[in-house]
Amino acid sequence: MAGGNWTRRSEFILMSFSSLRTEIQSLLFLVFLIIYLATLMGNSLIILVTLADPTLYTPMYFFLRNLSFLEIGFNLVIVPKMLRTLLAQDTTISFLGCATQMYFLFFFGVAECFLLATMAYDRYVAICSPLHYPVLMNQRTRTQLAAASWFPGVPVATVQTTWLFSFPFCASNKVNHFFCDSPPVLRLVCADTTLFEIYAIVGTILVVMIPCLLILSSYTCIAAAILKIPSAKGKRKAFSTCSSHLLVVCLFYVSSSLTYFRPKSNNSPESKKLLSLSYTIVTPMLNPIIYSLRNNEVKNALSRTFHRALCFKNHNS
Repeated sequence: MAGGNWTRRSEFILMSFSSLRTEIQSLLFLVFLIIYLATLMGNSLIILVTLADPTLYTPMYFFLRNLSFLEIGFNLVIVPKMLRTLLAQDTTISFLGCATQMYFLFFFGVAECFLLATMAYDRYVAICSPLHYPVLMNQRTRTQLAAASWFPGVPVATVQTTWLFSFPFCASNKVNHFFCDSPPVLRLVCADTTLFEIYAIVGTILVVMIPCLLILSSYTCIAAAILKIPSAKGKRKAFSTCSSHLLVVCLFYVSSSLTYFRPKSNNSPESKKLLSLSYTIVTPMLNPIIYSLRNNEVKNALSRTFHRALCFKNHNS
């Protein structure tokens, strides 16, 4: 491809769901708008409640607040442009806009992998060393762990985005996706991308496997500790403190693995779009629901927060 026609690209066209009828696109707009608003409200509510209620000033909810910030950022990068495409058929995105979108997708995606691993370590310390938990997970330690979770996204996103957008692009500027993801943009390159693809595969495996191994090792130790608890009630209580996180981990890793690690022969562009919806749009909406419905502390804190807000409103009126 190195000898083919290529051009300096000023903009791309996101094909999105252009193959669907207008009526279906309008329906998708409505569905995605509802999911988007639910995601923003749900995650914002988690952030506000964990900041407003003193009973949630613990490491677990500190990391949950970070996860909610991350999910909001992830949605803001993808969904507004997708909604504009569906509503106004505005399918163009500038070269810089596409690169920026891809950068933050890598950044938030990598950060989520490591943040989920950090949350698993937090549950490991809480269950396996409960007496030392307040000391081991003090304010300084959890801040450092949160920073360490966010930081790896910076070099990964910088190297991969800069490298990919330094290639020459062919005459076609149609990205067969609803956002600027690496594989569909890479198909437009008119150059030998073998080295980049090797780097991308190795980097993706490392970014996924390192946190995944940390999560597995943490939960192996947690399972061993829970099995040693003599009472069934104690076992249920210990498991309930990490069940929400475990469910969120499964949702994220299953959906992202199905998207990026399926064989190419079984990976049509349309099926990949559908799978991408699961981890970019659906999972961020489900996370606050999972943590609020399966967690009595969050449910009680939500009730107290709404009660205080109602009393404040009645007092002012």
